[in-house]
Amino acid sequence: MNILLITLDQFRGDCLGVAGHPIVQTPHLDRLAREGLRLARHYSQAAPCGPGRACLYTGTYQMNNRVVANGSPLDARFDNIALAARRAGYEPTLFGYTDQAVDPRVTSGPDDARLRSYEGVLPGFAIGCDLPAGEPVAWTSWLRDQGYDVSDDAAEAYGSEPVRPAEVSQSAFLTDRFLDWMRGQTRPWFAHLSQLRPHPPYKAAGHFSTMYDPDAMPDPVPMGDERHWLHDALLQQKQLSAPADAAKLRRIRAQYFGMISEVDHQLGRVWAALEARGQWDETLIVVTADHGEQLGDQGLLQKAGFFEASYHILGIVRDPRPGKVRGAIVDQYTENVDLMPTLCDAMGVAVPAQCDGVALTPFLDGEVPEMWRDAAAWEFDWRGVLIQLGVAEAPGARGLEQHCLAVRRSEGLAYVQFGDGSYRCFDLAADPTWRTEVSDPAIVLREAQAMLAWRARHTDRTLTGLVIDNGVKGRWPAMPAGWGEG
Repeated sequence: MNILLITLDQFRGDCLGVAGHPIVQTPHLDRLAREGLRLARHYSQAAPCGPGRACLYTGTYQMNNRVVANGSPLDARFDNIALAARRAGYEPTLFGYTDQAVDPRVTSGPDDARLRSYEGVLPGFAIGCDLPAGEPVAWTSWLRDQGYDVSDDAAEAYGSEPVRPAEVSQSAFLTDRFLDWMRGQTRPWFAHLSQLRPHPPYKAAGHFSTMYDPDAMPDPVPMGDERHWLHDALLQQKQLSAPADAAKLRRIRAQYFGMISEVDHQLGRVWAALEARGQWDETLIVVTADHGEQLGDQGLLQKAGFFEASYHILGIVRDPRPGKVRGAIVDQYTENVDLMPTLCDAMGVAVPAQCDGVALTPFLDGEVPEMWRDAAAWEFDWRGVLIQLGVAEAPGARGLEQHCLAVRRSEGLAYVQFGDGSYRCFDLAADPTWRTEVSDPAIVLREAQAMLAWRARHTDRTLTGLVIDNGVKGRWPAMPAGWGEG
């Protein structure tokens, strides 16, 4: 069985036609959902890109992997989905980027080229097309060869996409490279297609930039009257603050929807190529995102803070094997940390003990597990935001570690715990816009205790199931992946 892991960067969970979005058109993602499993309440575990992807690729929460910002190194001790694929006999191949900074302890020293950018390649991946988001040289060089002037694109290498045909967009270029590679494969393959779009800048490619009328855009969720100081700090960041001009914000939202429809179009090309090669029913496809997009909600753009729009993402799994579900919807809370265990199950390799997520295999088999989480969790660390604002480190021991939060999103409630000891608890049943707080202290206490229990259950367990006693004896969980090899 082939395996295709697709990430669409910054893709909001509500922006799917099949999910009931009133405007955005996603016919190819809709088709995949109708033929597979749609995760209606699927969440990323961290933002921005580097932290979100670290959770996805390792199956671990941020409190365990400690990738707290773009540029935070991913500890080399962690297993990941590419290494698991190699144990299953694949040569996992990357098209795009993974945004994982190298552990400096495994480099050759301060002159190692990998230390010059956080947009490193996750260990285990072969490179089919390396296209870092910040510097997609392969694409811009190709554009020049095609006769396009990209001199105005220096600051944002994909900033002029609306003035060029959609057929030469960054998404189209990466799709072409993947399809060329796929056609040359003669054995089962594992590919990670990591598309940048709909990540900003908010400029869709070619005719997709005019696909949606700005005047038809729905209004964003407004800000509350009483804001946490972190919310105000985020609003001071130029790249995170939504424009006050309503017309400009409507144009941004229209371009975002255009980017979604363009990348959906590229996926349609992938589906058609798989069918033409007779591999549609031989390929397991997973589609997700590294995080969401505020899109003006709560006065913010991009991804940051504790609001749901930054973490609720799309999630679709199509398993072609006989007996797997078709057109099913999971209303339980699912998380990106569940995807590594799910793919390990599908590949027939053991789920590493490090994984905080749980395989979605029962849902793919049409079953609902007897025990499943009753809430989703995500984390955000903003020490980098404060540094940019020139705010001094908080007083006291381990001051930087106070600049973080964790969210427990359960049915009708959202509890936010801040590293400085403060909290907020939102009544989403009464007001889904995150502007009304819970007034009953008993409910707040219950949610705080539930978060404590969540953290206690998910501390690192890599070696906790082993006992050294006249040799190594394994208990639950099983032996770590790779134990005894080499």
